[in-house]
Amino acid sequence: MAQGIDRQPSVLRSLDWWTIGIYIALLIFGWVSVCGASYTYGDNNIFSMDSRSGMQIVWIATSIVLGFVLLMMDDRVYDTFSYVIYAALLLLLFVTIFNPHQIKGSRSWLVLGPLRLQPAEFAKFATALAVSKLMSTYGFNIHQWKHFAAACGVVLLPMLFIIGQRETGSALVYLSFFLMFYREGMPGSVLFTGVAMVVYFVVGIKFENVMLLGTPTSIGKFAVLLLVQICTAFMVNIYCREKKQFQYILLGCLGTTLVVFLFSEYVIPFDIVWVQLIISMALILYLLYMWLRTRFPSYFFIMAFAVGSIVFFYSADYVLNNVMEPHQRVRINVLLGLDEDLSGAGYNVHQSEIAIGSGGLRGKGFLNGTQTKLKFVPEQDTDFIFCTVGEEEGFVGSAGVLLLFLALILRLIKLAERQPFKFGRIYGYCVLSIFLFHVFINVGMVLGLTPVIGIPLPFFSYGGSSLWGFTLLLFIFLRIDAGRNLVRS
Repeated sequence: MAQGIDRQPSVLRSLDWWTIGIYIALLIFGWVSVCGASYTYGDNNIFSMDSRSGMQIVWIATSIVLGFVLLMMDDRVYDTFSYVIYAALLLLLFVTIFNPHQIKGSRSWLVLGPLRLQPAEFAKFATALAVSKLMSTYGFNIHQWKHFAAACGVVLLPMLFIIGQRETGSALVYLSFFLMFYREGMPGSVLFTGVAMVVYFVVGIKFENVMLLGTPTSIGKFAVLLLVQICTAFMVNIYCREKKQFQYILLGCLGTTLVVFLFSEYVIPFDIVWVQLIISMALILYLLYMWLRTRFPSYFFIMAFAVGSIVFFYSADYVLNNVMEPHQRVRINVLLGLDEDLSGAGYNVHQSEIAIGSGGLRGKGFLNGTQTKLKFVPEQDTDFIFCTVGEEEGFVGSAGVLLLFLALILRLIKLAERQPFKFGRIYGYCVLSIFLFHVFINVGMVLGLTPVIGIPLPFFSYGGSSLWGFTLLLFIFLRIDAGRNLVRS
């Protein structure tokens, strides 16, 4: 009985009040930003329930109540019922695919009278709980492919359902879980492969129609194939520890490419890409031969990397030009600088950049922004709310907001690392990975540095679903962390 009496004070004393303080600060700055973004000249009451700033107060208040409820619950509930919560959210995501209500072309919203909920926002914490439960079970080893595949399946299944709702931006957030996988022992080669794919896509597509000096050779295709060969050579050196093979492969690929280029430049112009493909195929066959001869698995994985890289690049090119919708192609072309389209796909980003730039060092002051007050920036109180921060608070305010998010991320790392159980640590890294992805992509797209994929800025963007979703993510972890020192009966 005494243990039950001491339990609640122990939880309160163990709470990380620094993180709660950062959370409250973000909520306050977020509400100020919603006020600035939604305010119209002539409005008399920013606290009216008919205004977005007034409604945001309701979402903030309910989020604080939700956080309090989560802290009062036994932390073992989240571990015990993680699969049940995950299954319930999966069912809700699946049902939402057939939702008759479409909002801006997306079926991701459930309309319940005056209330609109987006299940994809709540599926993040459910997925984090489920993958944490799976990876903390006895005998789980991320280095075993069947275990790693199971964990990936838990993450990718809700992602597929969300894509079925035509909500690609929210689906891409689930890629952030791979940062957690990396922390828990996922081979760095997997993360490197993902980064390499992005580089291949950007370089290949951006320079596809640019010719190499005086030859009829696409710089994009030429550069990607050369990168594949160079990366393959370095992987042989790192994972097979064969320095001589590395030197032979690297010198052979670069030397042959140089000779062919000089021949095409000064003798007979022709497309060097065909020779590059032949070199790549010869390299793949060599790796296959070495794998069959030595049975060393690293050769097989390096060969798979080379094959996958080439297949990915050519399939991505095909998908971009033949499968994607025209507006999606335009967005990618604008991002890569191939098209400007300031009145179409590039309008949001262009107006956002103008708003941020006009703020200068200290900003124009609260409710004094012109770009945002005159509604030049679409979605300025949701996906593009950071432009309001830049216009009204300037560089100083924007830097302050980013420092707050940095403090939150660093604090989450500290909390995750001090967890005594694997479940808490994994869940903590899931939470910080999701927050990091949201902040990086949202701020990046407002500045024109990342694709416009339509994801909210945590605690800033207007709306109840995102605010509740982020509160669930954070406060479940704070409750798990608060129970780390409790004596279990």
